[in-house]
Amino acid sequence: MIIDLSCYPTDQVDLAWWHDGDPYTVDRLLKTMDGPYFVNGKPRRIDMAFIQPPQGNTIYTWTDGELTGAQSIDKYHAYVLEAVRQHPDRFIGCYVYNPRCGVKAAVEGLERYVKEHGFKMVQMQANMHAYRPDRALDWVRPCFDKCAELGVLVKLHTGDGPYSIPTEWVPMIKAYPTVNFVMAHFGVQTGGVYCFEPYQWAMELPNVYCESGWCLQSRIVEFAKTLPKHKILFGSDTPPNEPGMWLRLLEVLCTNPPQGLNLDEDTLEDYLGNNVARMVGLPTSPPPRSFDEACERLGRKVAPQPVIPLY
Repeated sequence: MIIDLSCYPTDQVDLAWWHDGDPYTVDRLLKTMDGPYFVNGKPRRIDMAFIQPPQGNTIYTWTDGELTGAQSIDKYHAYVLEAVRQHPDRFIGCYVYNPRCGVKAAVEGLERYVKEHGFKMVQMQANMHAYRPDRALDWVRPCFDKCAELGVLVKLHTGDGPYSIPTEWVPMIKAYPTVNFVMAHFGVQTGGVYCFEPYQWAMELPNVYCESGWCLQSRIVEFAKTLPKHKILFGSDTPPNEPGMWLRLLEVLCTNPPQGLNLDEDTLEDYLGNNVARMVGLPTSPPPRSFDEACERLGRKVAPQPVIPLY
């Protein structure tokens, strides 16, 4: 099973990035997830995705100046919540914690969305919400106290200065050893390429994991040689990204060096979904062992595509 950590369906144009075209709706996301994508010559789909509202739509009083606290939180989660309800077999809810809606309201919302709606992950976007992770302790600690209590996975937006440089999160990560933290985008965004920081912290700290998307292809090969196999998690950041290119980023690990490292398909399957499935209590599955088995899982026949070898 392939599980994408980072997808952002919306019924309106993203209010921060202003992506071109029509809103990237749930229907568009499902079509994107269905592919098919060819992984080691076998047709696959993205079986499940963690979904959350686009970050720009979570800024305090983003379009509704009269809404505050819990009302604002429910407003920006409404579309994602309905999608999770309608497609529980494809979508997993990710709660966006925004302390600028009020810390008490944000923590209460976190508990409510986990307990009542089955959300399994929390997103922290310190850059968009404008706070220093290592200094705004009265904002961050209450959230992580609740995450530790509930056993919720935490995804940290990383790669942007001034507030989303990976190492800025490390004091809080060390203070909460029972909480699992995913450094989203492998420390790569518009603000810089900090990919060595998530790698180094994941090597040092048992509760740090790396989302594969946005990492440089040559670096993911380098890092995968030494990172513990349970530490790499697939995520595409869709939109603006297209997930097929990030699937290829991991698939190439199965090719010969120097572009790859002759990775076995079972470990690749861990990267693509089984690792995070174990973390949030979902069933795991082996990779399809043949083209026909892959088609059977898809529920439809597709034409084979040529495999381009790397020599």
